[in-house]
Amino acid sequence: MTMPTAPVHTTMNQFSTAGNQLLVGGLPLRHLAERVGQTPFYAYDRNLLRSRMAELRLALPENIKLHFAMKANPMPAVVGFMADMVDGIDVASAGELKVALDAGADPHEISFAGPGKRNTELRQAVAAGVLINIESFREVDLLANISLELELPARVAVRVNPDFELKGSGMKMGGGPKQFGVDAELVPELLAKIGDHKLAFEGFHLFAGSQNLKAESICEAQQKSYDLALALSRYAPSPISFLNLGGGFGIPYFPGEIRLDLKSIGRNLEQLANRAKADFPGASLVIELGRYLVGEAGIYVSRVIDRKVSRGQTFLVVDGGLNHHLSASGNFGQVIRKNYPVAIGTRMNAIQTEIASVVGPLCTPLDILADRMTLAIAEPGDLVVVFQSGAYGASASPQRFLGHSDVIEVLV
Repeated sequence: MTMPTAPVHTTMNQFSTAGNQLLVGGLPLRHLAERVGQTPFYAYDRNLLRSRMAELRLALPENIKLHFAMKANPMPAVVGFMADMVDGIDVASAGELKVALDAGADPHEISFAGPGKRNTELRQAVAAGVLINIESFREVDLLANISLELELPARVAVRVNPDFELKGSGMKMGGGPKQFGVDAELVPELLAKIGDHKLAFEGFHLFAGSQNLKAESICEAQQKSYDLALALSRYAPSPISFLNLGGGFGIPYFPGEIRLDLKSIGRNLEQLANRAKADFPGASLVIELGRYLVGEAGIYVSRVIDRKVSRGQTFLVVDGGLNHHLSASGNFGQVIRKNYPVAIGTRMNAIQTEIASVVGPLCTPLDILADRMTLAIAEPGDLVVVFQSGAYGASASPQRFLGHSDVIEVLV
Protein backbone atom coordinates (compact mmCIF):
# COMPACT_ATOMS: atom_id res chain seq x y z
CA MET A 1 0.00 0.00 0.00
CA THR A 2 1.09 3.53 -0.70
CA MET A 3 -0.25 6.88 0.21
CA PRO A 4 -1.87 9.08 -2.44
CA THR A 5 0.62 10.90 -4.65
CA ALA A 6 0.73 14.11 -6.65
CA PRO A 7 -2.76 14.25 -8.19
CA VAL A 8 -4.32 14.20 -4.72
CA HIS A 9 -4.46 17.26 -2.48
CA THR A 10 -1.93 17.00 0.34
CA THR A 11 -4.59 17.07 3.07
CA MET A 12 -6.08 13.76 1.91
CA ASN A 13 -3.66 11.46 3.71
CA GLN A 14 -6.47 9.90 5.71
CA PHE A 15 -7.05 7.57 2.74
CA SER A 16 -4.54 5.05 1.40
CA THR A 17 -4.26 3.29 -1.95
CA ALA A 18 -3.62 -0.19 -3.31
CA GLY A 19 -2.07 -0.14 -6.76
CA ASN A 20 -3.83 2.62 -8.64
CA GLN A 21 -7.02 2.50 -6.61
CA LEU A 22 -8.19 4.47 -3.64
CA LEU A 23 -9.13 2.36 -0.63
CA VAL A 24 -12.34 3.19 1.24
CA GLY A 25 -13.20 1.12 4.27
CA GLY A 26 -10.43 -1.25 3.17
CA LEU A 27 -12.08 -1.81 -0.23
CA PRO A 28 -10.61 -0.86 -3.65
CA LEU A 29 -12.77 1.83 -5.21
CA ARG A 30 -13.89 -0.23 -8.22
CA HIS A 31 -14.84 -3.09 -5.91
CA LEU A 32 -16.86 -0.70 -3.76
CA ALA A 33 -18.59 0.79 -6.82
CA GLU A 34 -19.64 -2.70 -7.92
CA ARG A 35 -20.94 -3.44 -4.44
CA VAL A 36 -22.94 -0.22 -4.38
CA GLY A 37 -24.33 -1.09 -7.81
CA GLN A 38 -24.30 2.35 -9.40
CA THR A 39 -22.66 5.74 -9.52
CA PRO A 40 -22.78 8.42 -8.26
CA PHE A 41 -22.58 7.59 -4.56
CA TYR A 42 -21.27 8.85 -1.25
CA ALA A 43 -19.15 6.54 0.87
CA TYR A 44 -18.31 7.12 4.54
CA ASP A 45 -15.43 5.25 6.19
CA ARG A 46 -16.17 3.80 9.65
CA ASN A 47 -12.52 3.61 10.60
CA LEU A 48 -12.01 7.30 9.87
CA LEU A 49 -15.05 8.20 11.97
CA ARG A 50 -13.64 6.17 14.86
CA SER A 51 -10.22 7.75 14.46
CA ARG A 52 -11.61 11.27 14.59
CA MET A 53 -13.56 10.53 17.75
CA ALA A 54 -10.49 8.95 19.38
CA GLU A 55 -8.41 11.99 18.43
CA LEU A 56 -10.94 14.31 20.04
CA ARG A 57 -11.30 12.25 23.20
CA LEU A 58 -7.54 12.32 23.62
CA ALA A 59 -7.26 16.09 23.10
CA LEU A 60 -10.26 17.30 25.10
CA PRO A 61 -10.93 17.06 28.85
CA GLU A 62 -12.85 13.99 29.99
CA ASN A 63 -15.61 16.08 31.54
CA ILE A 64 -16.44 17.87 28.27
CA LYS A 65 -19.35 16.22 26.49
CA LEU A 66 -19.24 15.80 22.70
CA HIS A 67 -22.50 16.20 20.82
CA PHE A 68 -22.97 15.37 17.12
CA ALA A 69 -24.78 18.05 15.11
CA MET A 70 -26.45 15.60 12.76
CA LYS A 71 -27.37 18.30 10.26
CA ALA A 72 -23.84 17.75 8.93
CA ASN A 73 -24.72 14.20 7.91
CA PRO A 74 -28.19 12.85 8.76
CA MET A 75 -27.79 9.51 6.93
CA PRO A 76 -29.46 7.06 9.35
CA ALA A 77 -26.58 4.58 9.29
CA VAL A 78 -24.08 7.34 10.08
CA VAL A 79 -26.25 8.72 12.89
CA GLY A 80 -26.65 5.23 14.36
CA PHE A 81 -22.91 4.67 14.20
CA MET A 82 -22.12 8.05 15.77
CA ALA A 83 -24.76 7.68 18.47
CA ASP A 84 -22.70 4.93 20.08
CA MET A 85 -19.58 7.13 20.26
CA VAL A 86 -20.80 10.62 21.15
CA ASP A 87 -22.44 11.85 24.34
CA GLY A 88 -25.45 13.40 22.65
CA ILE A 89 -27.00 14.54 19.39
CA ASP A 90 -28.22 17.95 18.24
CA VAL A 91 -31.18 17.96 15.85
CA ALA A 92 -32.76 20.78 13.86
CA SER A 93 -36.15 19.37 12.81
CA ALA A 94 -38.72 16.77 13.71
CA GLY A 95 -37.38 14.67 10.85
CA GLU A 96 -33.91 14.68 12.36
CA LEU A 97 -35.39 13.98 15.79
CA LYS A 98 -37.01 10.81 14.44
CA VAL A 99 -33.71 9.64 12.94
CA ALA A 100 -31.88 10.27 16.23
CA LEU A 101 -34.49 8.43 18.28
CA ASP A 102 -34.60 5.53 15.81
CA ALA A 103 -30.80 5.34 16.09
CA GLY A 104 -31.13 4.71 19.81
CA ALA A 105 -29.90 8.09 21.05
CA ASP A 106 -30.78 8.86 24.67
CA PRO A 107 -33.62 11.45 24.57
CA HIS A 108 -32.15 13.16 27.63
CA GLU A 109 -29.00 13.86 25.61
CA ILE A 110 -30.78 15.13 22.47
CA SER A 111 -31.10 18.89 21.98
CA PHE A 112 -33.39 20.51 19.42
CA ALA A 113 -32.34 23.83 17.84
CA GLY A 114 -33.73 25.90 14.97
CA PRO A 115 -35.24 29.36 14.50
CA GLY A 116 -38.58 28.22 13.05
CA LYS A 117 -39.87 25.30 15.09
CA ARG A 118 -43.48 24.52 14.25
CA ASN A 119 -46.08 23.83 16.90
CA THR A 120 -46.23 20.16 15.88
CA GLU A 121 -42.44 19.86 16.18
CA LEU A 122 -42.47 21.37 19.66
CA ARG A 123 -45.17 18.90 20.70
CA GLN A 124 -43.07 16.01 19.41
CA ALA A 125 -40.02 17.30 21.23
CA VAL A 126 -41.86 17.66 24.55
CA ALA A 127 -43.39 14.20 24.14
CA ALA A 128 -39.95 12.72 23.43
CA GLY A 129 -38.43 14.40 26.49
CA VAL A 130 -35.60 16.13 24.62
CA LEU A 131 -34.02 19.47 25.48
CA ILE A 132 -35.48 22.33 23.41
CA ASN A 133 -33.27 25.32 22.65
CA ILE A 134 -35.67 28.26 22.79
CA GLU A 135 -35.01 30.83 20.08
CA SER A 136 -37.90 33.28 20.49
CA PHE A 137 -40.50 34.56 22.95
CA ARG A 138 -43.17 32.82 20.85
CA GLU A 139 -41.72 29.42 21.71
CA VAL A 140 -42.10 30.04 25.45
CA ASP A 141 -45.87 30.55 25.16
CA LEU A 142 -46.28 27.53 22.89
CA LEU A 143 -44.24 25.27 25.15
CA ALA A 144 -46.13 26.37 28.24
CA ASN A 145 -49.43 25.39 26.61
CA ILE A 146 -48.03 22.12 25.23
CA SER A 147 -46.60 21.17 28.61
CA LEU A 148 -49.95 21.71 30.32
CA GLU A 149 -51.87 19.85 27.62
CA LEU A 150 -49.55 16.84 27.54
CA GLU A 151 -48.93 16.91 31.30
CA LEU A 152 -45.22 16.61 30.60
CA PRO A 153 -42.38 18.94 31.57
CA ALA A 154 -40.92 20.99 28.73
CA ARG A 155 -37.14 20.81 29.11
CA VAL A 156 -35.66 24.05 27.77
CA ALA A 157 -32.42 25.93 27.29
CA VAL A 158 -32.03 29.38 25.79
CA ARG A 159 -30.11 29.78 22.59
CA VAL A 160 -28.33 33.09 22.96
CA ASN A 161 -27.38 35.34 20.05
CA PRO A 162 -24.19 36.81 21.53
CA ASP A 163 -22.87 40.30 20.92
CA PHE A 164 -19.68 38.90 19.36
CA GLU A 165 -18.74 36.76 16.36
CA LEU A 166 -16.46 33.79 15.88
CA LYS A 167 -13.64 35.50 14.03
CA GLY A 168 -12.59 33.81 10.80
CA SER A 169 -15.68 31.60 10.51
CA GLY A 170 -16.91 30.29 7.18
CA MET A 171 -20.45 31.00 8.39
CA LYS A 172 -21.11 33.51 11.18
CA MET A 173 -24.08 32.43 13.27
CA GLY A 174 -23.84 34.88 16.15
CA GLY A 175 -23.27 38.59 16.70
CA GLY A 176 -25.25 41.38 15.06
CA PRO A 177 -28.78 40.84 13.76
CA LYS A 178 -29.37 37.09 13.35
CA GLN A 179 -32.34 34.79 12.93
CA PHE A 180 -30.71 32.41 15.39
CA GLY A 181 -31.37 32.57 19.09
CA VAL A 182 -32.41 35.45 21.32
CA ASP A 183 -30.31 38.60 21.47
CA ALA A 184 -28.23 38.55 24.63
CA GLU A 185 -29.68 41.82 25.92
CA LEU A 186 -33.22 40.34 25.75
CA VAL A 187 -32.38 37.07 27.50
CA PRO A 188 -33.06 38.33 31.08
CA GLU A 189 -36.63 39.19 30.05
CA LEU A 190 -37.00 35.80 28.35
CA LEU A 191 -35.71 33.99 31.43
CA ALA A 192 -38.28 35.75 33.59
CA LYS A 193 -41.01 34.58 31.23
CA ILE A 194 -39.67 31.01 31.34
CA GLY A 195 -39.80 31.19 35.14
CA ASP A 196 -43.36 32.57 35.13
CA HIS A 197 -44.50 29.66 32.95
CA LYS A 198 -42.60 27.18 35.13
CA LEU A 199 -40.81 25.52 32.24
CA ALA A 200 -37.98 23.15 33.14
CA PHE A 201 -35.08 25.48 32.45
CA GLU A 202 -31.65 23.83 32.20
CA GLY A 203 -29.17 26.27 30.66
CA PHE A 204 -27.79 28.00 27.60
CA HIS A 205 -26.73 27.24 24.05
CA LEU A 206 -24.29 29.58 22.29
CA PHE A 207 -23.09 29.00 18.73
CA ALA A 208 -21.11 31.85 17.23
CA GLY A 209 -19.98 30.36 13.91
CA SER A 210 -18.74 27.36 11.96
CA GLN A 211 -15.87 26.08 9.76
CA ASN A 212 -13.07 27.82 11.62
CA LEU A 213 -9.42 26.75 11.39
CA LYS A 214 -8.05 29.29 13.87
CA ALA A 215 -7.72 27.76 17.32
CA GLU A 216 -7.19 31.14 18.96
CA SER A 217 -10.51 32.41 17.56
CA ILE A 218 -12.36 29.32 18.78
CA CYS A 219 -10.79 29.64 22.24
CA GLU A 220 -11.70 33.32 22.43
CA ALA A 221 -15.31 32.57 21.43
CA GLN A 222 -15.52 29.78 24.03
CA GLN A 223 -14.24 32.11 26.74
CA LYS A 224 -16.65 34.88 25.76
CA SER A 225 -19.53 32.40 25.55
CA TYR A 226 -18.74 31.10 29.02
CA ASP A 227 -18.51 34.62 30.48
CA LEU A 228 -21.79 35.62 28.82
CA ALA A 229 -23.54 32.52 30.16
CA LEU A 230 -22.19 33.27 33.63
CA ALA A 231 -23.52 36.83 33.49
CA LEU A 232 -26.92 35.67 32.25
CA SER A 233 -27.15 32.93 34.85
CA ARG A 234 -27.91 35.59 37.46
CA TYR A 235 -31.35 35.91 35.86
CA ALA A 236 -31.99 32.18 35.48
CA PRO A 237 -35.08 30.72 37.17
CA SER A 238 -33.09 27.64 38.25
CA PRO A 239 -29.45 26.54 38.50
CA ILE A 240 -27.55 25.90 35.26
CA SER A 241 -27.20 22.19 34.48
CA PHE A 242 -26.38 22.47 30.76
CA LEU A 243 -24.01 24.79 28.91
CA ASN A 244 -23.45 24.26 25.19
CA LEU A 245 -20.43 26.33 24.10
CA GLY A 246 -20.99 25.56 20.41
CA GLY A 247 -18.43 24.22 17.99
CA GLY A 248 -17.02 25.88 14.93
CA PHE A 249 -14.17 23.40 14.42
CA GLY A 250 -13.21 23.48 10.74
CA ILE A 251 -11.54 21.06 8.36
CA PRO A 252 -9.12 21.97 5.54
CA TYR A 253 -10.64 22.04 2.08
CA PHE A 254 -8.32 24.20 0.00
CA PRO A 255 -4.58 24.57 -0.67
CA GLY A 256 -2.74 26.46 2.06
CA GLU A 257 -5.25 25.67 4.79
CA ILE A 258 -3.72 24.31 7.99
CA ARG A 259 -5.37 21.76 10.23
CA LEU A 260 -6.93 22.92 13.48
CA ASP A 261 -4.74 22.80 16.59
CA LEU A 262 -6.75 20.66 19.02
CA LYS A 263 -4.20 20.84 21.84
CA SER A 264 -4.69 24.54 22.52
CA ILE A 265 -8.47 24.14 22.36
CA GLY A 266 -8.24 21.26 24.82
CA ARG A 267 -6.22 23.38 27.25
CA ASN A 268 -8.72 26.20 26.98
CA LEU A 269 -11.67 23.90 27.63
CA GLU A 270 -9.91 22.40 30.63
CA GLN A 271 -9.59 25.87 32.16
CA LEU A 272 -13.27 26.55 31.54
CA ALA A 273 -14.26 23.17 32.96
CA ASN A 274 -12.30 23.94 36.12
CA ARG A 275 -14.04 27.31 36.42
CA ALA A 276 -17.41 25.63 35.93
CA LYS A 277 -16.89 23.49 39.04
CA ALA A 278 -17.39 26.65 41.09
CA ASP A 279 -19.61 28.69 38.76
CA PHE A 280 -21.94 25.91 37.57
CA PRO A 281 -21.59 22.99 40.01
CA GLY A 282 -22.93 19.78 38.50
CA ALA A 283 -23.48 21.29 35.06
CA SER A 284 -22.59 19.54 31.80
CA LEU A 285 -20.30 21.48 29.47
CA VAL A 286 -20.96 20.53 25.86
CA ILE A 287 -19.14 21.00 22.57
CA GLU A 288 -21.36 20.57 19.51
CA LEU A 289 -19.56 19.37 16.39
CA GLY A 290 -20.79 18.27 12.99
CA ARG A 291 -18.46 18.82 10.06
CA TYR A 292 -15.37 18.14 12.17
CA LEU A 293 -16.63 14.69 13.14
CA VAL A 294 -17.70 13.41 9.73
CA GLY A 295 -16.43 15.71 6.98
CA GLU A 296 -13.08 14.07 6.27
CA ALA A 297 -14.43 10.53 6.46
CA GLY A 298 -16.56 10.84 3.33
CA ILE A 299 -16.04 10.89 -0.43
CA TYR A 300 -18.33 11.51 -3.38
CA VAL A 301 -17.78 9.21 -6.36
CA SER A 302 -18.96 9.73 -9.93
CA ARG A 303 -18.09 8.00 -13.19
CA VAL A 304 -16.58 9.62 -16.27
CA ILE A 305 -19.10 9.24 -19.09
CA ASP A 306 -17.44 11.46 -21.67
CA ARG A 307 -14.14 13.15 -22.37
CA LYS A 308 -14.17 16.18 -24.60
CA VAL A 309 -11.94 19.06 -25.58
CA SER A 310 -13.41 22.49 -26.21
CA ARG A 311 -11.07 25.09 -27.66
CA GLY A 312 -8.09 23.57 -25.94
CA GLN A 313 -9.73 22.89 -22.56
CA THR A 314 -10.29 19.29 -21.45
CA PHE A 315 -13.61 18.42 -19.83
CA LEU A 316 -14.37 15.19 -18.00
CA VAL A 317 -18.14 14.85 -18.01
CA VAL A 318 -19.32 12.71 -15.10
CA ASP A 319 -22.69 11.30 -14.09
CA GLY A 320 -23.07 13.43 -10.96
CA GLY A 321 -22.78 17.10 -10.14
CA LEU A 322 -24.18 19.97 -8.13
CA ASN A 323 -27.53 18.19 -7.76
CA HIS A 324 -25.72 15.74 -5.46
CA HIS A 325 -22.85 17.85 -4.16
CA LEU A 326 -23.78 21.51 -4.09
CA SER A 327 -20.88 22.37 -1.76
CA ALA A 328 -18.21 21.06 -4.13
CA SER A 329 -19.74 23.02 -6.99
CA GLY A 330 -19.09 26.22 -5.04
CA ASN A 331 -22.77 27.12 -4.74
CA PHE A 332 -23.17 26.49 -1.00
CA GLY A 333 -21.66 29.51 0.71
CA GLN A 334 -18.53 30.20 -1.37
CA VAL A 335 -18.17 33.82 -2.48
CA ILE A 336 -15.26 32.99 -4.79
CA ARG A 337 -15.38 29.43 -6.07
CA LYS A 338 -12.50 27.16 -4.99
CA ASN A 339 -11.90 23.54 -5.88
CA TYR A 340 -12.48 20.85 -3.31
CA PRO A 341 -9.69 18.23 -3.36
CA VAL A 342 -10.46 15.93 -6.30
CA ALA A 343 -8.66 12.90 -7.76
CA ILE A 344 -9.16 10.15 -10.31
CA GLY A 345 -9.79 7.37 -7.80
CA THR A 346 -8.89 4.62 -10.25
CA ARG A 347 -5.58 6.20 -11.29
CA MET A 348 -4.19 7.31 -7.95
CA ASN A 349 -0.52 6.64 -8.73
CA ALA A 350 -0.57 7.69 -12.35
CA ILE A 351 2.52 9.60 -13.43
CA GLN A 352 1.01 11.37 -16.43
CA THR A 353 -1.29 14.24 -15.57
CA GLU A 354 -3.21 16.98 -17.34
CA ILE A 355 -5.17 20.12 -16.60
CA ALA A 356 -8.83 19.18 -16.78
CA SER A 357 -12.23 20.31 -15.54
CA VAL A 358 -14.72 17.86 -14.07
CA VAL A 359 -18.30 18.80 -14.93
CA GLY A 360 -21.65 17.15 -14.32
CA PRO A 361 -24.52 16.24 -16.64
CA LEU A 362 -26.77 19.19 -15.80
CA CYS A 363 -27.73 21.88 -18.29
CA THR A 364 -26.14 24.74 -16.36
CA PRO A 365 -22.61 26.20 -16.40
CA LEU A 366 -22.68 26.08 -12.59
CA ASP A 367 -22.37 22.28 -12.67
CA ILE A 368 -18.63 22.11 -11.99
CA LEU A 369 -16.91 19.75 -9.53
CA ALA A 370 -13.33 20.69 -10.46
CA ASP A 371 -12.22 23.68 -12.51
CA ARG A 372 -8.89 23.36 -14.35
CA MET A 373 -7.23 21.03 -11.86
CA THR A 374 -4.13 18.88 -12.26
CA LEU A 375 -5.51 15.35 -12.50
CA ALA A 376 -4.41 11.97 -13.76
CA ILE A 377 -5.40 11.47 -17.40
CA ALA A 378 -8.84 9.87 -17.26
CA GLU A 379 -11.04 8.06 -19.73
CA PRO A 380 -14.74 7.10 -19.77
CA GLY A 381 -15.34 4.52 -17.04
CA ASP A 382 -12.83 5.98 -14.60
CA LEU A 383 -14.10 7.03 -11.18
CA VAL A 384 -13.69 10.61 -9.97
CA VAL A 385 -13.48 11.21 -6.23
CA VAL A 386 -14.31 14.41 -4.37
CA PHE A 387 -12.73 14.31 -0.91
CA GLN A 388 -13.86 16.12 2.28
CA SER A 389 -17.42 15.11 1.39
CA GLY A 390 -18.70 13.60 4.62
CA ALA A 391 -20.57 16.74 5.69
CA TYR A 392 -23.20 18.88 3.96
CA GLY A 393 -23.27 16.67 0.88
CA ALA A 394 -26.36 14.73 -0.18
CA SER A 395 -28.77 16.33 2.30
CA ALA A 396 -27.58 19.85 1.43
CA SER A 397 -28.01 19.45 -2.34
CA PRO A 398 -30.97 19.94 -4.73
CA GLN A 399 -31.26 16.28 -5.69
CA ARG A 400 -34.46 16.67 -7.72
CA PHE A 401 -33.00 19.41 -9.93
CA LEU A 402 -33.60 18.57 -13.61
CA GLY A 403 -35.07 15.19 -12.72
CA HIS A 404 -31.88 13.21 -12.24
CA SER A 405 -31.78 10.23 -9.87
CA ASP A 406 -31.10 10.60 -6.16
CA VAL A 407 -27.63 9.76 -4.94
CA ILE A 408 -26.87 6.62 -2.92
CA GLU A 409 -25.04 6.77 0.43
CA VAL A 410 -23.14 3.90 2.03
CA LEU A 411 -21.24 3.41 5.29
CA VAL A 412 -18.27 1.06 4.87
